[in-house]
Amino acid sequence: MRTTIDLEEDLLHEAMKLLGATTKREVVRQALHTIIAQKRQERLRAKLGQMKLTLTREQLDEMRRDE
Repeated sequence: MRTTIDLEEDLLHEAMKLLGATTKREVVRQALHTIIAQKRQERLRAKLGQMKLTLTREQLDEMRRDE
């Protein structure tokens, strides 16, 4: 899909440098992937914070060892 957007050149160049991106398209794609992942993590943390876990410390340790 083609879209025209107005980007601040200094922000774009800094992002390209930090991400190692060689094209504007690549830096925008990486930025979108990053923000989506961050927002999904925030939502998950918020949901987990509302859950009541009935696992013991030992059960949690066992689950970690299984990974």
